[in-house]
Amino acid sequence: MLWSLIKILVFVAIIAALSLGAGFLMETSGGVQITVAGTELSFSPLQSVVAALVLVGVVWVLLKLLSLLVATLRFLNGDDTALSRYFDRGRERRGYQALADGLMALASGEGRLAMSKANKAEKYLNKPELTNLLTAQAAEMSGDTRKAAETYKKLITTEATRFVGVRGIMKQKLAEGDTETARKLAEKAHAIKPRHEEVQDILLRLQAQAQDWSGARNTLSAKLKSGSLPRDVYKRRDAVLALSEARGVVDENASTEAREQAIEANRLSPDLVPAAAMAARAYIAKGKPRLAARVLKKAWEVQPHPDLAAAFAAIEPAETPGERAKRFAFLTKIHPHHVETRLVQAELKIAAEDFPEARRVLAPLITEKADARALTLMAAIERGEGATDAVVQGWLARALNAPRGPQWVCDNCHAIHAEWAPVCTNCNSFDTLSWKTPETAEIASATGLHMLPLIVGPTQDKPTIAVPQEIPDAELIDAEPENSDVSGLDSADKAVGDDPDTGPTVEVK
Repeated sequence: MLWSLIKILVFVAIIAALSLGAGFLMETSGGVQITVAGTELSFSPLQSVVAALVLVGVVWVLLKLLSLLVATLRFLNGDDTALSRYFDRGRERRGYQALADGLMALASGEGRLAMSKANKAEKYLNKPELTNLLTAQAAEMSGDTRKAAETYKKLITTEATRFVGVRGIMKQKLAEGDTETARKLAEKAHAIKPRHEEVQDILLRLQAQAQDWSGARNTLSAKLKSGSLPRDVYKRRDAVLALSEARGVVDENASTEAREQAIEANRLSPDLVPAAAMAARAYIAKGKPRLAARVLKKAWEVQPHPDLAAAFAAIEPAETPGERAKRFAFLTKIHPHHVETRLVQAELKIAAEDFPEARRVLAPLITEKADARALTLMAAIERGEGATDAVVQGWLARALNAPRGPQWVCDNCHAIHAEWAPVCTNCNSFDTLSWKTPETAEIASATGLHMLPLIVGPTQDKPTIAVPQEIPDAELIDAEPENSDVSGLDSADKAVGDDPDTGPTVEVK
């Protein structure tokens, strides 16, 4: 509205200026005299201005006629398109102007105006390789997906615009959620332009989602060759893909090739915990326990992890608890104060029924970083030392609402996963899972607090120890067991079981 008002005001101002100028010329005395071959012509000031404008018009017409004469002579000399070019020159000028206006409208977010300018440019230029792209993008912006799809299909028929058409349809399929068709189109687009970074990223993500690990590794190599991926990142992601190929190595019928892929994944990225654990199991299957222990030690030096401890235990599955505790010193001496190291030591001591030592190892975690695993292990210790059911159940009640500790968390969307995976199941991002404590506080069970009295049970006999939240540190470390009779447990294995998510669980009888 404001722009229309400005244009009206400018038009009125121009008319007023012309009127004032004409009045001034009419009131001005004098004029212009022209003598030609004895004939004298006199013009008033206003007539002089009009004559000048007529002269300019005549000159312009003469130049146009001269251009037409030149084009006619060229046509007569054998240039078959000389006359058509002369008459099409104005159409091209208007067409390119419409094309420029359409691009400006597209950049401004005016989809309908861009579509109108695209149609006008197509009418004047008759160059679909230029106007079809503008038409497709304008149709997408205005919400006409059918028109956009039709235009992209037209682009595919031309060699010069084939890539643009395939890429456009691919992005439409992605928006529709048809990832299978989008993956096939991404492969075609990648074959046309192997160095296109956006297509490489989309193809890699879709191949990882479809578990096409071999194809994803080829795409990753193409990214390295094109220079769009640093070599260190390439090694890490190639290890993730190799590990994904070898996920069946833990099966009894795992092929030798799968085991080799697991070992290759660990070689590419020794700090990748799942690769180290899987490579160790591959070495165990091949009868090479020393190589398995070496792989696990190297990964443990980077980051202690329960999966590494489980793989290390699998090296000698038939050993006694005492032998296992002695052998685990190979790992636990590396990071003696790490949380995972203390948890592993506590489990080993419980299995060996050395409950006072297990309590001493866990004491710093209970006072500083008490999570569900540590509190559950404390319940096992209390059970092993003969504590009452109320005390054991009190520790379990605390574990019910305690943080779960480090987990596999997506760096992109912060979703928590029960186990490692190459692709986040929430946001479908590739290689974004890290073993860490979630940034946001975990939400406890909605029924946890309501179930607390049911878990703890009646405590009329000893009401002060129902939930031992105020136990002094000295008692945690130095307290003697109230009852040394542990006949209720055949072994520590009955008290503590392995859980892949929260660690050990306690069986209360």
